[in-house]
Amino acid sequence: MDTLLFINGEWTGKDLEKIEVHNPANGELVGTVPKGGAKEAEAAIEAAHNAQADWAALPAAERATYLMKWHDLILEQTDEIADMLTREMGKPLKEASGEVAYSASFIKWFSEEARRSYGRIIPTPNADKRLHVIKQPVGVVASITPWNFPAAMIARKMAPALAAGCTFVGKPAELTPLTAFKLAELSVEAGIPKGVINLVTGDPKEIGETFTNSEKVRKLTFTGSTQVGKTLMKQSAEKMHTLSLELGGHAPMIVCEDADLDKAVKGVIGSKFRNAGQTCVCGNRIYVHASVLDSFLDKFTAEVNKLKVGNGLEEGVEIGPLINEGAYEKVDRHVQDAIKKGANVLTGGEGYTDQGGHYYKPTVLSNITDDMIIMQEETFGPVAPVQVIESDEDAIRKANNTRFGLAAYFFTENLTRGTRMAEALEYGIVGWNDGGPSAAEAPFGGMKESGLGREGGVEGLEAFLETKYISQLL
Repeated sequence: MDTLLFINGEWTGKDLEKIEVHNPANGELVGTVPKGGAKEAEAAIEAAHNAQADWAALPAAERATYLMKWHDLILEQTDEIADMLTREMGKPLKEASGEVAYSASFIKWFSEEARRSYGRIIPTPNADKRLHVIKQPVGVVASITPWNFPAAMIARKMAPALAAGCTFVGKPAELTPLTAFKLAELSVEAGIPKGVINLVTGDPKEIGETFTNSEKVRKLTFTGSTQVGKTLMKQSAEKMHTLSLELGGHAPMIVCEDADLDKAVKGVIGSKFRNAGQTCVCGNRIYVHASVLDSFLDKFTAEVNKLKVGNGLEEGVEIGPLINEGAYEKVDRHVQDAIKKGANVLTGGEGYTDQGGHYYKPTVLSNITDDMIIMQEETFGPVAPVQVIESDEDAIRKANNTRFGLAAYFFTENLTRGTRMAEALEYGIVGWNDGGPSAAEAPFGGMKESGLGREGGVEGLEAFLETKYISQLL
């Protein structure tokens, strides 16, 4: 699929240099997108700025109707979108279909929340005054999204922005841009007016600096690494842009002594190996109580051995390729460092290249120590390091001993223990016996260096609204 930039309702940029998009499973060319830069980003911002007032002036119910039409069209074309998503990103087709549904769920949720940007009237001590609070859209929103969830990450930002009455300029990742452009195509079919949604691809630095330097952009929302997030935050300070930053993670998973081990194994596999471990909320450090360590490892390793690796378009594949050679090298570096420092490989421990794709076997490591790189850095691959713990206090201390705070998980059947553990973990998202806590209805975001703000839930709409206080003297 070859596509163009989407600016002010028009497909443009046919004369620009092309960026090739390749299937990570086999290196095949999937399509191309234009390599835009500052000029194209400025045009997209201008289009969004010009559309802003009219879109914000629409009644919330009308914006909601547009969003629901868009939602329905996306679901109607789930198979086509999922196929494209798998070809450009590599995840198994079943997972890709799930991502399409997950993306659409945000559009549906925020189409409903559009009607609920409530203000309030404040009781006044002065009989001659009336105090009002209203909510208004923040304005033009610029977005930068990552490659690992080509549909979900941008939909999770576009949906609340549009619902709140904001217009949108997005930069999808150059590795996986095609799915986002398909969503934009369907937004036209849904009747969303010109300029409300704009998408550009190209030089990340140039486009990012154009976003952060623009006085017409009022909010920047970004999902990606903490390092890049800090850079964007610094650049945005000059214009005092509102920010939503969903950054890196290093998620712990704790299996307590009273855990239901079958439930724990299912939850850890669901979190750790989804998208071949290439998710910001996947379990990266697994802590298991000494009393159940052997039993857990036996059950866990047996299930991991059943996972099928291969091209995501093939029947029954559960682990697709890593996105590129660099990702593969990082995963292998983590594994080899752990082995060198005394880790035992219970399964996996190596990768391979097949028809140009870089695959890593689902790996379980035991005898893990804190000095291993894999316990200090986010791996972003299908590797599960398991470390023994002796107590809840030990688990909490190890889990919180990181500058990140995006997601954490624990498994216990004890209500008191679970309540205390959930409150003690310094993370924005906590899964209690649940390896897949993400939902459109719930706030998603991190603490510490894992970001600012929340996406999803009622909080997700608030992130795109300004609060205005009106004091009226009668």
